[in-house]
Amino acid sequence: MTTKPVVIVVGADKGGVGKTTVSRTLLDYFSANNIPTRAFDTESPRGTLMRFHPDITEIVDMTTTSDQMKIFDTLNAASPSVTVIDVRAGLLSPALASLRDIGFLDAAKSGQITFAVFHILGPSIASLDEIAQTANFMQGAKYFLVKNFINDTQFFQWDQATYNSYFHRIKDATELTIPKLNEMAYEQVEVSSVPFLKFVANKGVNDEAANYSFVLRGYVRHWLANVWSEFDRIKLTDLVGSSGKSPKSSGEK
Repeated sequence: MTTKPVVIVVGADKGGVGKTTVSRTLLDYFSANNIPTRAFDTESPRGTLMRFHPDITEIVDMTTTSDQMKIFDTLNAASPSVTVIDVRAGLLSPALASLRDIGFLDAAKSGQITFAVFHILGPSIASLDEIAQTANFMQGAKYFLVKNFINDTQFFQWDQATYNSYFHRIKDATELTIPKLNEMAYEQVEVSSVPFLKFVANKGVNDEAANYSFVLRGYVRHWLANVWSEFDRIKLTDLVGSSGKSPKSSGEK
């Protein structure tokens, strides 16, 4: 039985909101659930996602037809079942517009493809304005609005009434919260250039034994477990037609 291809777009119309961090947690989560996944990093020519997940990531320029073909003409290949696209900062709306133009959104609407958007929000009202713009493309898609506290972001500019007036415009949007990770732990993972899962397991780039701090690994393990419980809550494995069993807690072997 062929599974329906799943495409997950992670993006924001503003930089600095930690969108690649969210992409990295998704790739770790699918890996722990044994769900075959590939990723495209649209931060061409040099992508951050590529640095952490070089084995499954390809750098593309989503504005070119040839790279769009590279992503979307290969969706029905037997494996992998999930494609994660990390959209360059500021390009979420244009990327969605090009997905409309190539007929991808229609294919999602008619149920040929499972399509999900993780929209990473910044703390400003401008970020809420983006939601209204993005919502136009969301028919047939699962729409996740992600408040990412990874950069110690304070969502201070959102009073509840304003926030509700924006969120209620969007039918079926699901909110998601990514908690803050200890700064020193975050920096150590950055320096190590390995996925969060490998860092927790004390492994280097080529799976060799590493010597990361026990304390910092503990912080990352705890944080990753919290992020994954959010993914479990939104039933992310159901989205990809997996059995939906919860992964082992991060770092268990």
